[in-house]
Amino acid sequence: MNKITIKAYAVKHKLSIYNVMKMIKSGKVKSEVLEEDGREVTYILFSNDSEKDIAQSIVPIGGKMDDNKILTMLVDEVKFLRKEIESLKTALNK
Repeated sequence: MNKITIKAYAVKHKLSIYNVMKMIKSGKVKSEVLEEDGREVTYILFSNDSEKDIAQSIVPIGGKMDDNKILTMLVDEVKFLRKEIESLKTALNK
């Protein structure tokens, strides 16, 4: 079992510290609290098996898409919105 701080775990999995704390409180992630230099520090205990389960449960933000595909989608969306604006302008001018 390896130990890692909450902040390092959040950075590793691209999560917020708040979400990592929620995972600890709900029991999804094993943790232990140690006292270092007079203050309590929470460490997350993880192994390769537990990391695989957790990585599958984390929903990716946008998935992996090709940059060119995203750019094409955005250009198409801008064209559509410009047409909508022009139609609304002509409707208001009548």
